[in-house]
Amino acid sequence: MSWSTADIPDLTGKLALVTGATSGLGYETALELLRHGADVLVAARNPEKAAQAAQALTQQAGRAPTVLDLDLADLASVEKAADEVISSYDRLHLLINNAGVMAPPHRETVDGFELQIGTNHLGHFALTGRLMPLLVNGSRVVTVSSFMHKTVRGISEVDLRRTVGSYRKWEAYGKSKLANLLFMLELDRRARAAGADLLSVGAHPGYASTHLQAAGPELAGNVRQARLWAAGTRLLAQSAAAGAWPSLYAATYPDLRPGSFVGPSFLEYRGTPKVVLPTRTAQDAELAKELWDWSVEATGVDPALTVPR
Repeated sequence: MSWSTADIPDLTGKLALVTGATSGLGYETALELLRHGADVLVAARNPEKAAQAAQALTQQAGRAPTVLDLDLADLASVEKAADEVISSYDRLHLLINNAGVMAPPHRETVDGFELQIGTNHLGHFALTGRLMPLLVNGSRVVTVSSFMHKTVRGISEVDLRRTVGSYRKWEAYGKSKLANLLFMLELDRRARAAGADLLSVGAHPGYASTHLQAAGPELAGNVRQARLWAAGTRLLAQSAAAGAWPSLYAATYPDLRPGSFVGPSFLEYRGTPKVVLPTRTAQDAELAKELWDWSVEATGVDPALTVPR
């Protein structure tokens, strides 16, 4: 497939919210959306980094984003951010669930969930659910997963509160990325069953050069490992800008089918975007329904799909 960011249509008048947009894939996604005319909400938990990113985006795109304070590891913060968006806008055209943490030492969210699934999945589940009143008339929800979802064979309710003794950081990361896809596909199923005018799709970046790889070792205080990760990523990975292509394609390609999953074209490792296949586990409708029910109970949010009248 021949595709580049030049193929992104004019997005003037569209409102997009991108989580984790202070660096890496989220920053590059926000940048291209701004360049193509969208109004962009940059959602981030660190006010200083958010302000710096907003300034850099303004310089590069020639248009300023709006900063939204959001900590996906704190469900009260998610609720506050969603309420702010709902009170300020009557429509959200694009929701890019991009933010994430990867392979940190065992940590818990403010609400007591394992940090990776709590941030990568539960935070985005709650955010999407609370923003549902604005996701109408053809809005898109893009949930960013990873090819690491292929490394795990399942997920259980226990994984939401995985304890230190049973915690394996890479397995937990893979399960959080599997949860992203199970959620994306279940949201698509429910939207179509309800007749809701909502497009739920997914994307993954392949192997992209971002700070995400070094963040886990940094949290563990392992400076040497963090430096090795950073050096290896710079050497082997494609750029963050290229890593954002699948997300941008998923967000803007006019004829994308509901429930599509977009990744890089070359072995799902790098290159231009194309539609790829999730694993059988990710397509397990019964497991997806179970995860949805666990997530409703965990977050207190039950996404209500808006059906056109």
